[in-house]
Amino acid sequence: MTLSSEAIRALDAVSLTAAVRAGTISAVAVTEAYLDRIAAREDAVRAWQYLSPEQALAAARALDRRGARGPLAGLPVAVKDVIATHDMPTGYGNASYAGTRTVCDAPCVALTRAGDGIVLGKSVTTEFAMASPGKTRNPFDPARTPGGSSSGSCAAVGAGMALLGFGTQTAGSVIRPASYCGVVGYKPTHGLINPAEVKVLAQSLDTIGLLTRTVADAGLAASVLGWRPDLFPVEPAGRLRVGLFRPAPFDKAGPGTIAALEAAEKALRDAGVEVAALQTPDWFIDAHLAHHRVMGFEVTAALAYERLSPQVALTGVTRDFLAVKEGVTAEEYDAALAFRDEHARRMAALMEGIDVLLAPSAPDVAPVGLDSTGDPVFNTPWTLFRMPALTLPAIRWQGLPVGVQVIGRRGADRATLAAAARVEAALACDWTAA
Repeated sequence: MTLSSEAIRALDAVSLTAAVRAGTISAVAVTEAYLDRIAAREDAVRAWQYLSPEQALAAARALDRRGARGPLAGLPVAVKDVIATHDMPTGYGNASYAGTRTVCDAPCVALTRAGDGIVLGKSVTTEFAMASPGKTRNPFDPARTPGGSSSGSCAAVGAGMALLGFGTQTAGSVIRPASYCGVVGYKPTHGLINPAEVKVLAQSLDTIGLLTRTVADAGLAASVLGWRPDLFPVEPAGRLRVGLFRPAPFDKAGPGTIAALEAAEKALRDAGVEVAALQTPDWFIDAHLAHHRVMGFEVTAALAYERLSPQVALTGVTRDFLAVKEGVTAEEYDAALAFRDEHARRMAALMEGIDVLLAPSAPDVAPVGLDSTGDPVFNTPWTLFRMPALTLPAIRWQGLPVGVQVIGRRGADRATLAAAARVEAALACDWTAA
């Protein structure tokens, strides 16, 4: 049976990889279908930093010749341009590093290829995965930001140009842009996917994340990249207790986000899920300052060469960002780490009797303009506490996607994915390419 390019691109990752393994679809046909989509959408979205159709097709042909057997068979993947690829440049979103080649793949890339996935190219990142935006536009409205720093991967999946995107999150760089671009974003427990050969910003915070169409697709990818076969298949949770959490400062939530939370709460109650409103503890607001201090101290050290070398040209946005971060003292850093450890325990106690939290993914729909990637205010505490989180497309507000965030206990990724799958089913999330 021959499927059209549109029919191939309509398949989620779980279905597509099964079809490639079964020989129903060839890896070449999949790759050609996604390259066709890239040709149609890339001029408007600008999600890709580096593309090599020849390399992708050569990998697909080799896969078809030997027979695809891997769990990621034929899966078209976008790799964020802070993650090393031995056969493609890795430029970190910085002009001085443009064209730089590494000698090896990052583990997540190596495992993708070993699992028979097809790396289509490198996706746009903000400069050094911080605040200075790249060229990418929101796939739903090119006048709006796609978010950042995982701008290209989120936009590529949102526009139907890839089925899996790699992101990284130090503050809100997976969850927020995924919400803006209408896709599932998964930030696992810190360290679940090995971050070797990824440009370091803050070792206590940096987490490799995944951009997909469905929760099951995220579980599939994480099971391979994290060496965690228990994460797939994802079985939606049966009995589920959800804590509705309005994090401080909740006055940052706009009408789209408020509507998304209300819609998700109603959908869950209608589906028979137990939902309890939790009171935000007074100390929660201080998690933002603790995150700022941990990130500031660690980023200042990690980018010492880039800050100090005349060989590296930084944008003004990056220099201003670093200037704010450089002021954190060692004493403030140590106190912030102690805050994290103590209040991570308090958060675990707050979740006693609750399976997951339901919270905002972003302040609102993607903001108009391309000079900023948005505010990570609803993401930084969960990154600080190193807890797993997923954003799920919840509603369209004035034609733009808005997600809700499902947060689980640190280390409980399997249970968090199962809970998110149940929420996804209640929301009846219907992914549509922008």
